[in-house]
Amino acid sequence: MAVMVPTLTVGFDLDMTLIDSRPGIHATYRALSAETGAWIDADLAVTRLGPPLEQELAHWFPADRIAETADRYREIYPAHAIAPTLAMPGARDAIQAVRAAGGRAVVVTAKHEPNAKLHLEHLGIEPDAVVGWLWAEAKAEALREHGAGVYVGDHTGDVRGARAAGALAVSIPTGPCDADELRAAGADVVLPDLTAFPAWWDAYRADVA
Repeated sequence: MAVMVPTLTVGFDLDMTLIDSRPGIHATYRALSAETGAWIDADLAVTRLGPPLEQELAHWFPADRIAETADRYREIYPAHAIAPTLAMPGARDAIQAVRAAGGRAVVVTAKHEPNAKLHLEHLGIEPDAVVGWLWAEAKAEALREHGAGVYVGDHTGDVRGARAAGALAVSIPTGPCDADELRAAGADVVLPDLTAFPAWWDAYRADVA
């Protein structure tokens, strides 16, 4: 009887999982506020990263302005957000651990895909694929397409996406959701941060081999 070997494709969220985009997003909101004249509490906005941009803009703009304002935000984003954004501790090593094992690393994010790619290129983080514009359960579409058996993220929405795809939900409490929230949402594994991923990954592969 053949032994089923689980996929070596791992999906990763972007904001507050692979990158700390808070400084850049903060700067972009400040610029958007100055341009539009609308008050945006950028300090508050960067504490709840994860859901689509339009959900945050709904706190600051009337419904009939959200679509055009979101387009403008994404347009000015590269000028304000790419340079200040940092890689999260362990991000490059986590990607490398997957690839060193012969696997593929796929970034699946709610962020505007071109801007997600700009971040990764700027920081020298090289996944095998990047898929944007997907949030929560919708992330399952890309995870299934790429055959990801594991999805790593910082938000309860990431847990929901992993579970919808039938993937192992690995969570890190480095974003707006703490460890208890992530476990309550159904996370299979909660690591302190990405620096713990390579050792966990090695143990996981040994257990399922």
